[in-house]
Amino acid sequence: MTLHALPHLLASAISVDFDLTFLAQFVLFTAFITVLKPLLFDPLLKVFEEREKRTEGAKKEAREMDAEAGELLTRYEAALEKVRQEAGRDREKLRGEAAALESKIMAEARAEAAKILEIGKARIAADVAALKKELDAARPELAAQIASRILDREVS
Repeated sequence: MTLHALPHLLASAISVDFDLTFLAQFVLFTAFITVLKPLLFDPLLKVFEEREKRTEGAKKEAREMDAEAGELLTRYEAALEKVRQEAGRDREKLRGEAAALESKIMAEARAEAAKILEIGKARIAADVAALKKELDAARPELAAQIASRILDREVS
């Protein structure tokens, strides 16, 4: 193949024939586009656009709700920490009050025990003194009885 034949081959390979069928197809295509655009394509594009707006709106609303939830969580955690601190202070206050009450009750119990002990000691001392008097009064008679038993005879 020579270079002289190349332009002829290229020209014969691309052959566009503008006849009536091409013109009829172009007219039909234009008519369909003209008819279908307001009936089908425009409403369809509006639906797509509306869907896109709603999707973006929903995404924006979701981001806002997420931010609000984060803010609510932060406020909740702060309030919870405040309540914990207050509960800790109240617990320490109640522990102090309980310790003071326990000390008071123990002091009262010790005082009562000491009082009962003193009363008991006084009773025992009184009983011992009374028994000593009885023994002192009964000493001569007991001595006589003991001597009588040891000697096996009556001692007076």
